[in-house]
Amino acid sequence: LHNIVYSADFKFGRTMMLDSAMAQFPRAETLIIESTYGGPDDIMPDREGVEGKLVSIVNETAEKNGKVLIPVPAVGRAQEIMLVLDAYMKNGALRELPIYIEGMVNEATAIHTAFPEYLVRDIKEQILHQDLNPFQSEYFHPVTHPGDRDEIVAGGPCVIIATSGMMEGGPAIDYFRRLSPDPRNTLAYVSYQVEGTLGNRIKNGLKEVSLFGPDGKMEMVKCNMRVESIEGFSGHSDRNQLLGFIKRMMPKPTRIIVNHGERRKSELFAQNVNRIFGIKTVVPDVLESLRLR
Repeated sequence: LHNIVYSADFKFGRTMMLDSAMAQFPRAETLIIESTYGGPDDIMPDREGVEGKLVSIVNETAEKNGKVLIPVPAVGRAQEIMLVLDAYMKNGALRELPIYIEGMVNEATAIHTAFPEYLVRDIKEQILHQDLNPFQSEYFHPVTHPGDRDEIVAGGPCVIIATSGMMEGGPAIDYFRRLSPDPRNTLAYVSYQVEGTLGNRIKNGLKEVSLFGPDGKMEMVKCNMRVESIEGFSGHSDRNQLLGFIKRMMPKPTRIIVNHGERRKSELFAQNVNRIFGIKTVVPDVLESLRLR
């Protein structure tokens, strides 16, 4: 037998929603591990600081009577941000505000609620044994009709969580069009913005965006709102977490295949793993075949 552990995208660190990835296996000869953040400088800030930055941004925006738009992927990141905002509002560190949730986030959140056994113990206990569901917090207001956006935009300070994460579609685009001209508002990124996407261009300083208006015609939208990018909510492990996973993995594999990363980062990470742990490493080319035994 030859047993393979395939990491895929994984987080070797606890979040508000999920436990750290497991590192104990019955048997393992080969490990296939990602290296998205495997470069020497790919060290994420501590989680408390990351959450604190988000809380500060929301509080500062609310003080100016503004709104915070958080574009999110529907699965995973959205639910994590919901839990963070809910927790900090409940402990008093974050001003209590309505949190509007729109797009596929609501459907994805329902799936998380249906399978609490995969979530951290605290949330699992709340849902299964205490009849409490943090995903149905009093602060959350699902938006089910596009017509509700008029009232949200015209209303007071709030947080809007909407798809898509890179602003290539979804209700986040319409909210951005409406909120962007007002400097009191804030656009807060909590996920990676791929080069060439609208989210990436705005992050890099784009001051005017051509978007479809409510009449279906193109209009120029000025980006006067504050733009912030919060690193550290990633679902990937950083360099230290990747090395920590290999250190704690039992049993130790005899070979490690490094993939899913920029070529140079993957190579440097593989070299480091070999030097630290004395395990044979390989960074395969695209479509390359490897003989495992």
